[in-house]
Amino acid sequence: MAQWGESMNRLINLLARLPGIGPKTAQRLAFHLITQDMAQVQNLAKAMIEAKERMGYCSICFHLSEKDPCEICQDSRRDQSTICVVSDSRDVLAMEKTREYPGLYHVLQGAIIPSAGIGPDRLRIKELVARLTTGTVTEVIVATNPNIEGETTAMYLSRLIKPMGVRVTRIAHGLPVGGDLEYADEVTLTRSLMGRRELS
Repeated sequence: MAQWGESMNRLINLLARLPGIGPKTAQRLAFHLITQDMAQVQNLAKAMIEAKERMGYCSICFHLSEKDPCEICQDSRRDQSTICVVSDSRDVLAMEKTREYPGLYHVLQGAIIPSAGIGPDRLRIKELVARLTTGTVTEVIVATNPNIEGETTAMYLSRLIKPMGVRVTRIAHGLPVGGDLEYADEVTLTRSLMGRRELS
């Protein structure tokens, strides 16, 4: 295997750590970057650093945002009686693309995965429960992914929230089992949202 030198090998190795990037793709990206003008590479590096410095989590819903509270939580026109619970911020963006959901969000920042040692205490569940104690919220829509982890999380939330007198619904499975919200198209998400069902 050809040796590119320490700096190039380091760049390839760091790129290969990104999700969905294998060694060959990392190598292609590295070669692309070093063939660009220095100004373009510096702009990319600057944008990455600025995003890392400016982005944070909303203190209310835990969605990634430059503002705290985020724009969705600040919007008084949103339906304050409904909270859609998702696993991460990419799911918020996917739901927003439908332009069908008028309520608020709560980002769990993951899902319950017992085999990986991720229990409810590692997610933003206690913050969700705290939001429900105000009496304003009448429905929680659980929009976790339709896989084992998402279903486990949905059932846990249902058993936790229902005794509080809040309706708990689950988006309909217009989504394929094992699929992720962020990859679903707007029509599928809209149908899933409209066909949500109450969790038992």
